[in-house]
Amino acid sequence: MKFFVDTAEIDQIRELHDLGMVDGVTTNPSLIMKSGRDIKEVTKEICSIVDGPVSAETVALDAEGMIAEGRELAKIADNIAIKVPLTWDGLKACKTLTDEGRMVNVTLCFSANQALLAAKAGATFISPFIGRLDDLNLDGMELIADIRQIYDNYGFETQILAASIRNANHMSEAAKIGADVATAPAAVIKAMANHVLTDKGLDAFLKDWASTGQKIV
Repeated sequence: MKFFVDTAEIDQIRELHDLGMVDGVTTNPSLIMKSGRDIKEVTKEICSIVDGPVSAETVALDAEGMIAEGRELAKIADNIAIKVPLTWDGLKACKTLTDEGRMVNVTLCFSANQALLAAKAGATFISPFIGRLDDLNLDGMELIADIRQIYDNYGFETQILAASIRNANHMSEAAKIGADVATAPAAVIKAMANHVLTDKGLDAFLKDWASTGQKIV
């Protein structure tokens, strides 16, 4: 499973990239706002760090506006994936931009029907939002499983990009179901390394080692 980091913070991206934990980056208007930087400036810097897809989101509501913004964003770097919302106009924009040879990430997906439409429109990525469904007492992972089954049934090449990931359990569950990509905040990716038994075991080893009075270096 590919790991995308869901942030526009350069330091977080660099740290994970240096560890080989970043296959791409997803941004959105909210993350750009938190970074406090110009969208084109920060996106260009991210693209210079990461070789994989970097999602940059359009903000227009109509298809023509999304297409125009998408073309402008695509000028930033060759690895830009244009994000459009899963609306009817978003699907129109997806089809046009995909036909032009651009990567398109269709976002804000909350149903299998929406994911099917995105695949038919040629989306490179579909981004179902797990956490936001869980907030409504719905099963976000069930949606990932439904999309996986539909795409496998018909050989769609659109990649399932599990989004709105809130915790490490979401990451492992998405991986077991077969999501192609998971995008998560840096803190969630780092939290995957944590386990209470690892901490306890390390503490015991270090106490025993201290009792030997030895040094390795």
